[in-house]
Amino acid sequence: MATVQETRKAKDEGKLAELGYKQELRRDWSVLHNFGVSFSIISVITGLTTLFSYGLNTGGPGVMSVGWIIVSFFTMFVGLGMAEITSAVPTSGGPYFWAAMLAPASQAPFASWITGWNTRFNLLGQVAVTTGITFGLAGLVSTTATIKSSYTPTAAKTLGIYAAILISHGMVNSFGVRILRFLNNSSIVLHSLGVTAFCIAVLAKAPTHQSAKFVFSTFYDGTGDPGWGIRASPAYVAACGVLMSQYTITGFDASAHLSEETRNAAWSSPIGVLTSIGVSAIFGFFVLVSLLFSIQDFDRTVSSDYGQPVVQILVDVAGLDGAILLMTLIMVCVWHCGLFSMTSNSRMMFAFARDGALPGFFHKVDKKFQSPIRTVWLAAFLSFCLALPSLGSSVAFSAATSIATIGLYISYGLPIFIRLVHAGNFKPGPFYMGVFSPYVGAVACLWISFITIIFCLPTTNPVTSQTLNYTVVAVGIVSLWAFGSWFLWARRWFTGPKRQIEAEQLGIDITEPGALEQAELEGKTAHEGTLTEKTSSGLSA
Repeated sequence: MATVQETRKAKDEGKLAELGYKQELRRDWSVLHNFGVSFSIISVITGLTTLFSYGLNTGGPGVMSVGWIIVSFFTMFVGLGMAEITSAVPTSGGPYFWAAMLAPASQAPFASWITGWNTRFNLLGQVAVTTGITFGLAGLVSTTATIKSSYTPTAAKTLGIYAAILISHGMVNSFGVRILRFLNNSSIVLHSLGVTAFCIAVLAKAPTHQSAKFVFSTFYDGTGDPGWGIRASPAYVAACGVLMSQYTITGFDASAHLSEETRNAAWSSPIGVLTSIGVSAIFGFFVLVSLLFSIQDFDRTVSSDYGQPVVQILVDVAGLDGAILLMTLIMVCVWHCGLFSMTSNSRMMFAFARDGALPGFFHKVDKKFQSPIRTVWLAAFLSFCLALPSLGSSVAFSAATSIATIGLYISYGLPIFIRLVHAGNFKPGPFYMGVFSPYVGAVACLWISFITIIFCLPTTNPVTSQTLNYTVVAVGIVSLWAFGSWFLWARRWFTGPKRQIEAEQLGIDITEPGALEQAELEGKTAHEGTLTEKTSSGLSA
C-alpha cells in the first residue's frame, strides 16, 4: 500500500499536472521549511537594521513604532489575498502565473507578461529585494569594521564586499535543496531564538531606557533644511516613513515560489505566507521597540560617527566588543536572508524561463543537485548590476528598497485585482475566505495603490541629482518597457504559461526556443484547444 507521504506526493504532482506542468524540482520541503524561507527573507532584523537610519530621519520613533503596527495590519490583507490564490494555484511561477490563470483566456498572456517578465514588476522586485538585503549587509560589514580599526568605508569597497557576498549566496544555492534545507533550519533558529536573545541582551544592558511617550509619539523630521515636514506637512513625512516597515515585511511570496518543492502545497504554501507575516510582525515589533527604548542619546544616535544608528545604540549599550558581537549576530541573520532571497528569485526566473519569457537556456535543472543553477547566477548578476548606481548616488540604497517594495507589491496586487474583477475564473483551493474574500482583496489593492504612490515621492530636501528618489524613474522605465514591448512585439509570440505536459505528449520539445510557436503555426496544438488555453475544469467556477 502507498504510504501517506507517497499519497500526498502523488496528489501534489497531480495538481501540478492539472495546471499543465510535470514535477521537475525535488519536492521534499515541509510546511515548516516553507514558512522558514519566507520568514528568513522577511528577516525583520535585516529590514529594521539597514533602514533604521531612514526611519529615524523620516518621522522618528513615533512613526517607526506606530507605522509598524499599521503596516503589519494592512500587509496581512495582502497576505490573505495571496494565500487564497496560492492555495488554488500552487506553482513556482507565483504572481505572474496566477495573473495568467485568473484572467480571461484572451487577456491571459498580457496579464502574465505585465506581472512578471524580465525587467517587469515581479522580477524587478525580486532582484531589487536581493540587492537591498545583500547590499545592506555589505554596508553593515563596512560599518562594523570601523568600530575597532582604522578602516575607512568607500562606495567601491562596499561594492566589492557586496560582490563577494553575492558569490557566496550563488555557491550555496548551486548545491541544491538539501543544504538549503539545513541552512533553512538554522535560519529559523537565528531569526527566532537568536533575535529574541539579541533584544533581551540590548534591553538588559541598556544603562537607561526611554519613556513610552518617546517611543510611540516622538516625531522627528530629518529630511533636510527645511525638512519636508515644513515644505509639505508632517503627514507627508510620516507616510514616507513607513517604507522601513513595509520594506521589512516583504518577500513572503517565497512560500508560493517554493510550492513545487513543498509537500501538500495547497495547504502548506498559504500557511507559509500567513504565518511568516504574522510571526514577523510580532518579532519585528519586539526588535524595533527594544532598540528604540535603548537609545541613550537621540541626537548622537541620529548623527552617529559610525554612520549607522544601530551600531551607535549597541556601542552605547554594550561597549565596543559587545557591539561587534551583537552586530555579528545581525550580519549572520542578514546573510541567511539574502541567501533565501536569491533562492526565491531563482525559482521565479526558472518558472518564467520554462514558459518562454526568458531564454530557454535558463530552463535547466541540474540533474545532480536538482537545482536551477543557471537562474541562480542570473539572479546574482542582475542584483550586482542594480547596485552599481551606489558608486555615484548617496540615496541608491533607499531607492533600491523603494523599487523592491513597489515592484513586489504591484506583482502581489495584480493577481488579487484580476481575481476580484474576474471572480468567475477562480476555483478556490483548500484555503478560502468565502464571503469575506472580495472585501479582503479590495483592502489589499487599495493599500498597494497607496504605497506605490508614496514610495515614489522625494524624501530629502533639497532635491538634487544626488538626493532624487530614482524610484519613480525606475518604475516609469519598467512600465514603459512592459507596455511598449508588449504592443510592439511580444503580443505576437508570447502566449503565457505553457501547458508543459500536453506539449510533450504531442512530441514538442518546449525547452527549444521557438518550438512551441512553430508548432502552433503548423497546427500541432489543436488538442482540446491550444497549449495556452486555461484548463476551465481546474480554474473556472
